[in-house]
Amino acid sequence: YYLKHQFYPTVVYLTKSSPSMAVLYIQAFVLVFLLGKFMGKVFFGQLRAAEMEHLLERSWYAVTETCLAFTVFRDDFSPRFVALFTLLLFLKCFHWLAEDRVDFMERSPNISWLFHFRIVSLMVLLAILDFLFVSHAYHSILTRGASVQLVFGFEYAILMTMVLTVFIKYLLHSIDLQSENPWDNKAVFMLYTELFTGFIKVLLYMAFMTIMIKVHTFPLFAIRPMYLAMRQFKKAVTDAIMSRRAIRNMNTLYPDATPEELQAMDNVCIICREEMMMGAKRLPCNHIFHTR
Repeated sequence: YYLKHQFYPTVVYLTKSSPSMAVLYIQAFVLVFLLGKFMGKVFFGQLRAAEMEHLLERSWYAVTETCLAFTVFRDDFSPRFVALFTLLLFLKCFHWLAEDRVDFMERSPNISWLFHFRIVSLMVLLAILDFLFVSHAYHSILTRGASVQLVFGFEYAILMTMVLTVFIKYLLHSIDLQSENPWDNKAVFMLYTELFTGFIKVLLYMAFMTIMIKVHTFPLFAIRPMYLAMRQFKKAVTDAIMSRRAIRNMNTLYPDATPEELQAMDNVCIICREEMMMGAKRLPCNHIFHTR
């Protein structure tokens, strides 16, 4: 501006100068980093060491996959393209942190009202942003055809399923914290939540891979996350089958204890040493334990 004395010629000069664009990119990334630090303080406060470790590990893989995506969409490479991928990575970080922070609820004895306010506010904000970006990508594909917006729409759809999973887990943890006694059905609801959201993720990845192969090329950057989603879904299916099998075997192999047998054992469970009222099972060795 000191040389050109006008705004428009100054902008043209900066966009045509490679060193100037490099400086602008660096400044933009610094601003994004500072914004992320500020929002992290607002929604999470002080991050735990485990959360930072998980964030750095996931960010490294996300950056690698982004670089692979750059090679696939090199014809669409532009400052806007870089900005959209930076925004995607920025929002992914907050999805990961929200997931880790909600998982921390199960191991924390004291949860303050500020924790609930932060988590609920963040999940609502992330859900709104994910929906808006999916809607924008959908309308862009309808009007302009298949483009890089296909990738962004798919990524934000995956993030929406993550928000749904985190929100359901938050509700289950909150109900468990409010209960005076341990909530026995919590593990079952958690298992079927993982099964349901894992199935949705697998469907999204399969649809994305099919569409990308038909309209563009093979999406190499989607192989790793698709493999992880399929492995997680397979684990959820296996856990659900094993859980149902264990419950069936327990009901068929071990008979219910009679009131006389409970009285003989002083109504004390051999495992948890609590008083047994109902649902007690007798082992072949005549020891008695309760299932609830």
